[in-house]
Amino acid sequence: MSLTGYAWASLQGLVDGLNYADVIGSGGGGDKPADGARDILLVGLDSRTDAQGNPLSPELLAQLRAGVSDGELNTDSLIFVHIPNDGSKAVAISLPRDSYVDIPGGYGKHKINSAYARAMLQARKDLQGQGVTDPKELDVKSNQAGAKELVATVEELTGSTIDNYAAINLLGFSDITKAIGGVDVCLNDNVDDEYSGAKFSKGPHTISGVQALEFVRQRHGLPRGDLDRVVRQQVFMAGMARKVLSAGTLTDPSKLDALVDAIKKSVTLNQNWDIFGFAQQMKGLTGGQLEFRTVPVEDIEYRTPNDGVAIKVDPDQVKAFVQGLAGPQQGQQAPPPSSQAGAHQDVTVDVRNASGRTGLAASVSKDLVGKGFTAGDTANASSRKTTVIWVPSGGQDAGKAVAQALGGDATVQEDKSVSEGHVMVFLGSDFQPGSGSSGSSPGGSGAAAEQAAPQSTQSSPPAGGNDEKPITAEGVPCVN
Repeated sequence: MSLTGYAWASLQGLVDGLNYADVIGSGGGGDKPADGARDILLVGLDSRTDAQGNPLSPELLAQLRAGVSDGELNTDSLIFVHIPNDGSKAVAISLPRDSYVDIPGGYGKHKINSAYARAMLQARKDLQGQGVTDPKELDVKSNQAGAKELVATVEELTGSTIDNYAAINLLGFSDITKAIGGVDVCLNDNVDDEYSGAKFSKGPHTISGVQALEFVRQRHGLPRGDLDRVVRQQVFMAGMARKVLSAGTLTDPSKLDALVDAIKKSVTLNQNWDIFGFAQQMKGLTGGQLEFRTVPVEDIEYRTPNDGVAIKVDPDQVKAFVQGLAGPQQGQQAPPPSSQAGAHQDVTVDVRNASGRTGLAASVSKDLVGKGFTAGDTANASSRKTTVIWVPSGGQDAGKAVAQALGGDATVQEDKSVSEGHVMVFLGSDFQPGSGSSGSSPGGSGAAAEQAAPQSTQSSPPAGGNDEKPITAEGVPCVN
């Protein structure tokens, strides 16, 4: 936002008109976080009011295809954003809304998107018991309680402390997309969903307003349901970031004014967030330095005791994944602890799942973190029988250390595609957790013949989790 004086003046107008809530407290201030990075929780609310608590008109709700409210306010999207204090990069980690997690405060285990609503409804009941009758006051204070509960839930799940909070409602999402002139997306196939209203042909589209809401809210009729919706949200946010970071938006007074007005109407931030300082911190960020990932999941059709079908996640695995991408916070150790912790922190291990078993790369990455290695990225690769480890020139010792951690008999070979300080593991169908890769031979002739370059499976990754190529704000990938 520091690109032009006009943009900076517009930012001042934005800051003066923003809606703030006491969600985090004094910890969400303007200074750079002491642990070396800023962790932000971005929330998309299925709200029928604006940021000031004013109800949206029936006509507007009809335009937004908001449907009939069930009386509860759910969080349709949850994204944990980790930004180092130098603003050099950012990673946005999606938390599927149906993830089955512990909700602190005595609420028990439920879908994560209900944390906000449960605390909000309880707070509303308590406020009414105290004699509060003003609808706007009830809405604002109960929503504040819901946001605090959601922050606590995400902190417990990820093992990170949330520094800042930003929430946007349906109206704001629609208006912001209009203000920036739409967002470019691309679909693998035609879609026609009566529930969300999404009706798009295969291929590229530029969408805004109601169409944008339909695109990011559809989950019925998609191969992986809510996980595909998460990917939709990621590519959309990447496209939005690409538009906002471009000079075409920041130097166009009419676009900038419309963007500022839309944000002021519909976005709520935690108190004490120094937006000027944050904008200065982020001024050097480009599309390639913004990456979107999804936490690993175990089962996308997990049948819960009381909440219907949910997405099952392993809290330890989620913590290991988040901390592997974000790095442990000050005073913390990378989970889980082990006698070898720190022994191989200078070796970053990227894991490629070529076994055909869903979620294997994420679980192996977690195990290696527990043995002292630094987590790299996880992805799918073309199917192969034997497990092989690639290292850069001169990286044989690091490769052998990884092979030993995996069981001892995986083939190690040099490949120029591997970055210095990294090791790349290809998990074949022979891989058995805890026992290495029983089918590999020291000579490696079979493995060499089967070398498989990592391939993106962004269009239809396995149902089990995050073994997929990360999305960035560069390019427009086609998705389900």
